[in-house]
Amino acid sequence: MFTTAPSAEAGRTIVRALVERRLVACGTVLPGAVSIYRWKGAVEQQDEAMVILKTTTERWSALAAALPELHPYEVPELIAVPASAGLPAYLQWLSDETAVIGTRKE
Repeated sequence: MFTTAPSAEAGRTIVRALVERRLVACGTVLPGAVSIYRWKGAVEQQDEAMVILKTTTERWSALAAALPELHPYEVPELIAVPASAGLPAYLQWLSDETAVIGTRKE
């Protein structure tokens, strides 16, 4: 999944909270993005950080509920991009790190 943040620091804060809540296993913050968009009738441009969030389909609903609480934007972006394949060990780690307490293999 991915979102954007107004700065790399804001992106790091969001990712840390999501990892601590086990809603994502990992987040990668890529500073240097520039977004050009229409907002409330005007074309805007803003420097941003792209944030890639690694999680499972099972955590989508909880992540979608939590992100607006953590994000400074009025309407934060959250787009899911399904993974068609991945290294089995990585996918298992991702599943383990986002599992709800009591269902994790530790």
